[in-house]
Amino acid sequence: MAELPLAGITVLDLGQIYNGPYCGYLLAMSGARVIKVESPAGEGMRGRPGKPIASYPFMMLNGNKETMTINLKNPEGVALLKRLAGEVDVLLENFAPGTMDRLGVGSDVLSEINPRLIYAAGTGFGQGGPHRDYLAMDVTVQAMTAVVAITGNDGEPPLKSGPALCDILGGVHLYGAITSALLRRERTGEGAVLDVAMQDAVFPTLTSALGAYYLVGGNPPRTGNHHQARAVAPYNVYATSDGHVAIICIREHHWAYLTKAMGRPELAEDPRFIDMKNRSTNMEATDEAVESWTSTLPKDEVFRICQEHDVICAPVQSLDDVIHDPHLIERGALQKVAHPTYGEVMLPSTPLRFQDVEPPPVAMPRGLGQDNAAVLQDLLGIDEDGVAALSESGAL
Repeated sequence: MAELPLAGITVLDLGQIYNGPYCGYLLAMSGARVIKVESPAGEGMRGRPGKPIASYPFMMLNGNKETMTINLKNPEGVALLKRLAGEVDVLLENFAPGTMDRLGVGSDVLSEINPRLIYAAGTGFGQGGPHRDYLAMDVTVQAMTAVVAITGNDGEPPLKSGPALCDILGGVHLYGAITSALLRRERTGEGAVLDVAMQDAVFPTLTSALGAYYLVGGNPPRTGNHHQARAVAPYNVYATSDGHVAIICIREHHWAYLTKAMGRPELAEDPRFIDMKNRSTNMEATDEAVESWTSTLPKDEVFRICQEHDVICAPVQSLDDVIHDPHLIERGALQKVAHPTYGEVMLPSTPLRFQDVEPPPVAMPRGLGQDNAAVLQDLLGIDEDGVAALSESGAL
């Protein structure tokens, strides 16, 4: 079995909430040694200090990392981070722009200490530009990126997207920027300062919506579960006898397959449905024809029949369905882990898979500051007395 691709890379992960920690988790599951650096009080997502980990999101994004505490409001803590930055390959953070500079450990300072350092900053809107200092959380970035504006039904209030897509997409792009910078460093020997904005990362998800915008020459109406340009039909979520299914026909032969699956091949010759343009013009009638079939059957039966006829379809799964999905479990994408509060929980592995290497087993996050002594001894040669002195001074 081959070695994990980032084995030998050491990362200081100062990430918080979702964005930075997910990037750090991807790095850890790719083989990097990731050291999560928290304040002495612990990251807010961890839960109350001294208590069992109560936050599932923290558990989901911070396993497979070592943990240590550094007080960056303490001069000795600042000096300690500078020393550590001189010994690692990557430092990632997703504080508000300017925070690390104010603490005396910004990219300029740390890059001077370690010219090979990859300093990776994830933010809501980037390190420059008029939006730089806007407070950024997933929902505010969704709002600023038109995700909220285009989600929902016409004539109803706009809706945020259910998942935290801005935070996670930002983390994925930060991971991609870090790995690209590591490759460049192999060629040039030079480190990098990375600026990855969540808003930039989310913009490409507007592909269909922007297509509709340019097609109609302005903001298109919200279209709910329909195609955003209302140019594809069937394209919707349809009721079944016990839930819903999603069905889409993007080619003419898909519609022909669906009419056969429904036992109504004559619909393929109906002038209202003869081609995509007519089906889109008669979208309500198209949906009614499809739902008159789906509503008579359980969603799993609709899915089975569609699969047999090469129709693009999927049942609408609940959270409970997803965490028990046999496909995800068999692939190892989800793994069972014991939790002191919740009992047995499902945690994600990594989407980044290599044919010749298995990702590491999913692990629970370590206790707050659990690896202080080990990290400081290993990276800086500080002995037990030195660690005790740093603790006493308030640096840790």
